[in-house]
Amino acid sequence: MTIYDNEDLEAIRQQTRRFVEEKVLPEGDQWEADGRVPREVLDEMGKIGFFGLRVPEEYGGVGFGPLATVAYAEELGRSTFGGFAITALVHTELAMPYLVNFGSQEQKERWLPAMISGETLTAIAVTEPDAGSDVANLRTRAERDGEGWRLNGSKLFITNGSIADLVFVGVKTDPAVKGSRSISIVAVPKDTEGFNVSRALSKMGWHCSDTAELSFADCWVPADHLIGEENRGFYYIMTNFQNERLAISAQAIGEASKAIELTLDYVKQRKAFGKPLFDKQAIRQRLAMAASRVEAARQLIYHAAWLLEQGNDAVKEVSMVKALVGELVNDVLYECVQFHGGIGYMAETAVERMYRDVRIHSIGGGATEVMLDEVAKRL
Repeated sequence: MTIYDNEDLEAIRQQTRRFVEEKVLPEGDQWEADGRVPREVLDEMGKIGFFGLRVPEEYGGVGFGPLATVAYAEELGRSTFGGFAITALVHTELAMPYLVNFGSQEQKERWLPAMISGETLTAIAVTEPDAGSDVANLRTRAERDGEGWRLNGSKLFITNGSIADLVFVGVKTDPAVKGSRSISIVAVPKDTEGFNVSRALSKMGWHCSDTAELSFADCWVPADHLIGEENRGFYYIMTNFQNERLAISAQAIGEASKAIELTLDYVKQRKAFGKPLFDKQAIRQRLAMAASRVEAARQLIYHAAWLLEQGNDAVKEVSMVKALVGELVNDVLYECVQFHGGIGYMAETAVERMYRDVRIHSIGGGATEVMLDEVAKRL
């Protein structure tokens, strides 16, 4: 529990947990083998209402704030299938907010209903081979061409890149000025000529998550596909980074919490030298410390979400959360695999999969080192 809990957040948790138990856990292993989350599962999530939690009621959503994101993402993380969790979160927390927060009335009316229902799946394409956290130096260009924009360039490590129906692309629209003042966001439908999925990428973890390299070769989109104002894209990206990092951190803390639960169940049953492993003081105390660290981080996540919900600048707190949790979840899963012993190294166990999955949390969405510099600037 946190001081920010209420009936709405608990309802989100319960509904998400029920969906995970009924639809994800029975089939998740097969999704990992197939390398994808079935589209019909995502469609069902849309029909239930998961994809509209942060969308204003006037567009068919529920109109909740950042605290709802945290509750939802935490439960997705507890599924133990990180690839499934990030597939859903990229759509609702990393991509859709660009339209919700910065799109025009006409764009929202055109695209949002299908995004909420799950009919249209989205992705955000900012990262490039030479521009990850360094957003200001991206190279993909968008030049005016008649009544539209012509894109050229490539994007790398794009989650949902192959399966997305609409991709929000970070582009350079004014190369004559400083990087941060020359970036815009353009919405590109998947069937646009010149837009191609160059290749699907194989990863250490998140095996059921689609990650792709995208290319744009003389890809033309109408002028009304520009999201918000021209050359304001850097501001939009930096703004949504707070929501993105909060969601990813909440997913990670859900994964850490679930891993501790699974490990506690195991060490209380597994016997060594005639006694349960839990009877070993070193083991139970290390698990107790892990649980304490996770709970402290969880409280900070909810506090950061509350700050955002109140309209406060929470860059420092969110950066703290992302840096702290990205490292913590890796520490916790290391311990959990260790206490499972040999079985923890086997692919048949959830902790083995989670150990691989969580490695990305100190890298993706803002590397730990980048986050710590953001905190240091504000000390």
